[in-house]
Amino acid sequence: MTEAVPRARPRSKWLRWLRVTAWCLVVVLVVVASAAGLFVTWTVRNSFPTTDGELAVPGLRAPVEVLRDRYGVPQVYADNSHDLFLAQGYTHAQDRFWEMDVRRHITAGRLSELFGADQVTVDATVRTMGWRRVAEQEYGMLSASTREHLQAYADGVNAYLAGHTGSELSVEYAVLGLITPGYTPEQWTPVDSVSWLKAMAWDLSGTVTYQTRRAMLSASLPPDTVARLFPEYDFSRWEPSVPAASDATVPQSAGRAEKAAFTAALDSAADAASSLDGVLGPRGQGIGSNAWVVSGKLTKSGKPLLANDPHLGPAMPSIWYQMGLHCRSVGQECPFDVSGFTFSGMPGVVIGHNRDVSWGLTNLDPAVTDLYLERVTGSTYEYDGVQKPLETRQEVIKVAGGEPRTITVRSTGHGPLLSDVVERLKNAGAQGRVPGVEAGEHAVAIKWTALQPARTLDAVFQLALARDWSSFREAASLFAAPAQNMLYADREGHIGYQVPGLIPVRKQGDGRFPVPGWTSATEWAGYLPFEQLPSALDPAAGYFVNANNAVTDPSYPHLITKDWGDGNRSQRITDLIKQGGKLDAAAMQRIQLDTRNANAANLTPYLLAVPVEGDTTKARDLLRGWDFAQPADSAPAAYFNAVWRNLLQLMFVDKLTNGAPKVDVDGGGQWFEVVRTLLERPDDDFWHNTKRSLNGRDAVLRAAMDDANQELRDRLGADPAAWKWGDLHQLTVRNQTLGSGPAPIQWLLNREPGGVAGGPATVNATGWNAKKTYQVNWVPSMRMVVDWADVDASRWVNLTGASGHAFDEHYDDQLPLWQRGETTAWPFSREAVTAAAQQHLTLKPA
Repeated sequence: MTEAVPRARPRSKWLRWLRVTAWCLVVVLVVVASAAGLFVTWTVRNSFPTTDGELAVPGLRAPVEVLRDRYGVPQVYADNSHDLFLAQGYTHAQDRFWEMDVRRHITAGRLSELFGADQVTVDATVRTMGWRRVAEQEYGMLSASTREHLQAYADGVNAYLAGHTGSELSVEYAVLGLITPGYTPEQWTPVDSVSWLKAMAWDLSGTVTYQTRRAMLSASLPPDTVARLFPEYDFSRWEPSVPAASDATVPQSAGRAEKAAFTAALDSAADAASSLDGVLGPRGQGIGSNAWVVSGKLTKSGKPLLANDPHLGPAMPSIWYQMGLHCRSVGQECPFDVSGFTFSGMPGVVIGHNRDVSWGLTNLDPAVTDLYLERVTGSTYEYDGVQKPLETRQEVIKVAGGEPRTITVRSTGHGPLLSDVVERLKNAGAQGRVPGVEAGEHAVAIKWTALQPARTLDAVFQLALARDWSSFREAASLFAAPAQNMLYADREGHIGYQVPGLIPVRKQGDGRFPVPGWTSATEWAGYLPFEQLPSALDPAAGYFVNANNAVTDPSYPHLITKDWGDGNRSQRITDLIKQGGKLDAAAMQRIQLDTRNANAANLTPYLLAVPVEGDTTKARDLLRGWDFAQPADSAPAAYFNAVWRNLLQLMFVDKLTNGAPKVDVDGGGQWFEVVRTLLERPDDDFWHNTKRSLNGRDAVLRAAMDDANQELRDRLGADPAAWKWGDLHQLTVRNQTLGSGPAPIQWLLNREPGGVAGGPATVNATGWNAKKTYQVNWVPSMRMVVDWADVDASRWVNLTGASGHAFDEHYDDQLPLWQRGETTAWPFSREAVTAAAQQHLTLKPA
């Protein structure tokens, strides 16, 4: 018999080989993935600082203690001022050096050295304005003690750098190594600290935006139409912070011919200025803050309470760093005992309290900038009939992975030519948009108080040492830019309000429109003396409130600005104070979290009066009986804000952005007022939409409700009762530099807590841009309440956490508290700090 041939064996061997190979690949992949995971974990953890035990720090004269609470917030104790600020620099560098390094690159116009050619326009804009150059001049003007503090701080930062490199400083340096191999941070200098004030002044200045918008609109729209888009502040509805008592009048604005003349170049100049917004966050109307103070006559304890929550773009980590700076024995050699919110990269405390006084800040946003149209011919510009030579200098911008770029900065007597910043702007004047203006003859110069060297950093240290209202005002008098509203309360029971800063006195104009640069008639005549700036102590009403509203009534004899923010937030805070009975710290926090939408209160009755059909009826019924509050789980708030967004689209977006001047219809407080005034004009041109064949107010309101209903059904489902405002109003806290990179980097550096309450012009101000999305683009960057009945009972919370290191336990541990409207304990006395301490680090002289 013939033996059968076994055919299955080769296949069996092949399958066994395949299985073995597959398992080997799996093992290899697991090993590789594990190794990669271990490498990433090691790289991340490698940057975590030592916060317990002892460390030797070069430059210290005596031991320094750094006590941290459960949220990693440090309280520093030293025997002398030198060691105190050296330790502050060391501690800032431990937690936030990447942020500090990026900040000094921003203010020096050197971002391209880190991130490549995409940042050249930003750098060119900063170099043109010369932020670093001004900071260098300011450093020489500061008092000897301030310069000593700055140098001690820099020594502390550099002591940390001496022992840490690359990913030991922060995980971002490991990522940066893939973009810019070989980068090594430079030594920290005192001027690096001074420079950051320029970035904050820019971030809080809206004048360039206001002037540009008005000028471009004035070139194509009738004056009465422009006036409807920029309604006057309504003093009949909103109380000013400090009513004035004078019959003097505020100077009037320039004529329309001057406004229109700027339009040809302003479009491009605005683009140049806005290049910084992607780095520093959104600016302009709506960006502001809340602060208020109540005297003992309105509190349960009989002692003052002070609340503050500045509104800024969300960032990871937060722009603020909580910290206490304490001398073990307060005296001449070491006079500081202060706690509050600091900027990493800058010594001192910006907002907070010491043993005797407390202070909060909101943005005054005065008219401190003018854009000048300049008649430039070759290397000269015209001024009072004479051709004067332009000042010029060259700036070399180094570019990671590319060739250096050289720009020529040209300046007139007013300031640098902002319209020179990028190549395409050089022909801005040739756009020919303004009749009667010769093509190519105009450039735009910027004059800004922050480019005037001043002693603002002296004020920071003097505030920390203030002991009463008089010494507080003396410190405030040194504050130049950014000009702020300062709210004050002290241990003795006094409350106060003070405006500091450089406020221009104009020969002509009111800061709302650009002005001609070829005549001395438009020059500044100087600055308002500090003694004439608004100031008050212990008002009969028992409170001061500022939420970027008008500071004074129209009788105040001097011009601060004509572009006050709306008074919705300030008036709501005022009303809640009046209705609140005797207040305590918890009541102050409840006011901070109030979400009533004044815009909804105005608009909803009109929406309910318009007949609707079909599915829209069920959605619109959400608004019946609504209290106009906007918690994250509110269905009425979701629908109303969708109606608002669609209404703005129908009324303004097409008219003001397609083929017309660029205007950001962001939907904030300005637009609340625009629409409110138009509701009484049902046949106004803005109530007509030719694309949709809509004529009249009710037709547009009906269409907005229909569009909103369809939008939310598509996005959130068919049941209006299940809609939630927080499902639309989402907050992503993003790393400002690398947080928009590849998905793994986003996962590593960003945090997405989800939906949040509030909205623009609510007290709990979480802004969004109605032209773009419901995504949150500015927030209360911190919240604090100082309680003078027991200063250790004061409360505070940061947006994110103390640490700037991804996956450190304090990277985002305050974010859930912030989102829920909660705060943390703020111990101040040594006894309270010691009781709260969970880590104790001793820094010893090397």
